[in-house]
Amino acid sequence: MAKLSLFARRRRRVRTALKARAGGRPRLSVHRTGRHIYAQIIDDASGRTVASASSLKKGSKEIGANVASATAVGKELAEAAKAAGITTVVFDRGGFLFHGRVKALADAAREGGLEF
Repeated sequence: MAKLSLFARRRRRVRTALKARAGGRPRLSVHRTGRHIYAQIIDDASGRTVASASSLKKGSKEIGANVASATAVGKELAEAAKAAGITTVVFDRGGFLFHGRVKALADAAREGGLEF
């Protein structure tokens, strides 16, 4: 078996811990790249995506890889979650550290009404 990178090990550790304490709540998964940020709410029980948002969507007010676009994505995701009837989630930061764009997205989602 190949040796995992530090990022892959951190991602595996975070997801394993989340699944242990999720309690049936959907997972808010965040992925960021050098150009965009993506977020989706995943129901692991049924294996489907309930709501999603990204800075890549057409008509998005903020475009790019900055804190402002992450905040816009968080607000958009919170609205989509409300429309789907979801209020509580488990935050899955993946292998990313909780600062900068990831933190901005999480704070905006909380302000939008999601609880985690």
